[in-house]
Amino acid sequence: MPQAARRQNPVSPLDADAVLGWYDRHARSLPWRVSPADRRAGVKPDPYRVWLSEIMLQQTTVAAVQKYYARFTTLWPAVADLAAAPLEAVLVEWAGLGYYARARNLYACARAVVHQFGGHFPKTAAELQSLPGIGPYTSAAIAAIAGDEPIAVVDGNVDRVMARYLALAVPVRDTKDAIRAAVQASVPPRAGDFAQALMDLGATICTPRVALCMLCPLQPGCLATHSNPLVYPVKPEKAERPTRYGHAFVIFDRDGDVYLQTRAEKGLLAQMTETPVSAWTGARSEPEYPANAGWRHRGQVVHVFTHFRLELEIWSATIADASSLAAGWWADPNELHAEALPSLFRKVLAAAGLE
Repeated sequence: MPQAARRQNPVSPLDADAVLGWYDRHARSLPWRVSPADRRAGVKPDPYRVWLSEIMLQQTTVAAVQKYYARFTTLWPAVADLAAAPLEAVLVEWAGLGYYARARNLYACARAVVHQFGGHFPKTAAELQSLPGIGPYTSAAIAAIAGDEPIAVVDGNVDRVMARYLALAVPVRDTKDAIRAAVQASVPPRAGDFAQALMDLGATICTPRVALCMLCPLQPGCLATHSNPLVYPVKPEKAERPTRYGHAFVIFDRDGDVYLQTRAEKGLLAQMTETPVSAWTGARSEPEYPANAGWRHRGQVVHVFTHFRLELEIWSATIADASSLAAGWWADPNELHAEALPSLFRKVLAAAGLE
C-alpha cells in the first residue's frame, strides 16, 4: 500500500469554495438540474424532478436514464400526475431500466406524497425518509439539492473522490461513516450545488480509470495525489456470483400472438410481464413444458442479476389449446413495446424470433 495510505496526520477539510468555483465553471448540463447560473438568478429545483432523477439513477448511468426521465416527465409532469396513473403504465415505461422494485416504490411514493403531504414533498431529509423507496442517500440528495439542507450527500462518485482524498486503506464499504463525516464537516450554505459538484468531480475528473489531478480543485489537500490515485478505492474481496438455471417457454397461437403473464406480486421482477418460465434453481434440469405441443429449442439466454447469473434455455411452440396455461393473455407481437417486459424477457422473446 502506498505511503499515503498509512498517514496518520489530520486531513484538511474539503475546500468548499474551490469546489464550488470549479462547479460554477464546469457543471454538467443535465435535464433534471438547475444550473449554477440559474440558481443565482433565483430558479429553484423542483423536488419532484430531483426525486425522480435520483430514483432512476440508482444503480444506473446518466446516459441510460435520460430517455426514461424525458418520457416520465412528458407523461407525468408533476407528482400528482404520476400518482394518478395506473401502476401498469408506470411499469411499462420503466421496462428496461432494471431494478424494478424502484418502479413500484416510485409509484407508492408518489401516491404517499399526494395523499399524506398534499402533493408537496417534505423539505427535510428526516421527513423524506418516511416515504416509500427513499433511504438515507436519496433523502439527503433531495433535501440538499432541492432545499439546500446542510447535509452530506454521498453517492458512488463521492465515495471514490473521498477514498482518494483521504487515501483510505480499506474498502469504502468499511468506512462509510468516516466518509460521510468528512463531507458533512465541509458542507457550505450552497449545499445543493456542493453535493452536485462532488458528484460531477467523480463523474468527470476523479473517474474510476482516470484521475485528472491537475484539473481537480481538491488536489492541494488530497493524499492520494502524492502517490497513485488509481490505487483507491481499495477493492473489497468479490463474493462468487452463483449461477442459476431454468427454462422459458415462448408460446404462440395460430394467429401468431404470444402468450404473456404477470410475475408474482413480490420477489425479483415482481409484477412485471414474463413468458411462462420454470423455477430458477442451482442445477440444470429437463424442461417441464406448460402444454402439450411440438416444442422447439431456440437457444440459451444469459442474464446477470446483482446476486446471481441466470442461464435460461428457450423453447417455443404453437398451441391450439391454452386451457393448461396459467392466467395470462395473448399479445400481438407488433405491440410488445406496450408491455411491461424487463430486459430478461425481451431477450427471451428475441431468442424466439420476436422483438
